[in-house]
Amino acid sequence: MKADSKAEPASAPNGSKKKMLIMIIMAVVVIGLGAGAAWFFMQDKPAGAAQKVASTEPPVYVPIESFTVNLQPETGEQFLQIAFTLQVQNAKEGETIKANMAKVRSRVLLLLSGKKASEISTVEGKQLLAKEIVAAVKQPFVDKGEAQQVSDVLFTAFIIQ
Repeated sequence: MKADSKAEPASAPNGSKKKMLIMIIMAVVVIGLGAGAAWFFMQDKPAGAAQKVASTEPPVYVPIESFTVNLQPETGEQFLQIAFTLQVQNAKEGETIKANMAKVRSRVLLLLSGKKASEISTVEGKQLLAKEIVAAVKQPFVDKGEAQQVSDVLFTAFIIQ
């Protein structure tokens, strides 16, 4: 029996060594996860996150004066009298649009003059037209310039004659 009592204390240090090794491995894993999380949250925010923060500002509305354009003929001459307001991201964008109003009006006039009354008389047609106006106005005003941040077109007058 004496041999058994000696064998038992010898196995106890082996068990505590395994426990110590497991605890060290767990500590390294926890420290690694903490360091990884810290690195992740300390990184610069992506561009999309910066836009979300900037979009918390209330939008700015830029009214476009009413104008009349000839539509593509279907059953004789037809005209469109239109007025709308552009929704832009901030006051700086609004000032850029106002400073380039001649280009804005020209782009919209060219777009509208290629339309038929039947294309823009329905709700769906008006919604598509609003998207096309946004796309036209978003184009940079100077070569290799930045695009305007126009988010919506709100029609204030829309008369087809």
